[in-house]
Amino acid sequence: MTSAEPASAPSPYSDAAQRDVANHLGMWTLIATEILFFGGLFLAYCVYRGAYPAAFSAGSHRLDFWSGTVNTAVLLTSSLFMALGDAMIRVGRRRGLQVCVTLTAGLGVLFLAIKFSEYREMYAEHLVPGIRYGAAGPPQMQLFLFLYFVMTALHAVHMLVGIGLLGWLLTLNRRGRLSRDRRAPVSMVGLYWHFVDCVWVFLYPLLYLIPR
Repeated sequence: MTSAEPASAPSPYSDAAQRDVANHLGMWTLIATEILFFGGLFLAYCVYRGAYPAAFSAGSHRLDFWSGTVNTAVLLTSSLFMALGDAMIRVGRRRGLQVCVTLTAGLGVLFLAIKFSEYREMYAEHLVPGIRYGAAGPPQMQLFLFLYFVMTALHAVHMLVGIGLLGWLLTLNRRGRLSRDRRAPVSMVGLYWHFVDCVWVFLYPLLYLIPR
């Protein structure tokens, strides 16, 4: 005598539209908390920049302008491919989604490689406050560099999370679990990726363009 199959739990949503609304609400709530988190750092940066404009300008000129500029182009291009991937799955083109998400992840890895190369150069030039610092300049320049490392390192952590989510999307797609009717994961990861890119769009001028 075989035991009865356990009944599957009922869906908490009345239909797919309600599920999508709940998914988007959850993701936007997460993004709102992240905005508050980064907003505090941006506020601190702006307050100290107003207090020590000469020192922050001197610190900005010690950064590699072209590394920041290239990384901005890399991230904007990655957002383009993420948007194209979302458009692909909306018409059921899973192969196109695979290509676009792979390119997005590859550009994310390239961004991190450029950023870590910049960190290495700054370490070699004694521009890391509290660890390896010996640069000539106003004493408050260390405050600028400290905020630079905190904000860009936190952004890099978010990039790593995003790349992991892109890998998850690729796995789902290879297993045939994404389609025109099951595209919510693509939209959610896309929202997160675009948010991380937008954070860099604010970081780039604040850190690299003073007063170029």
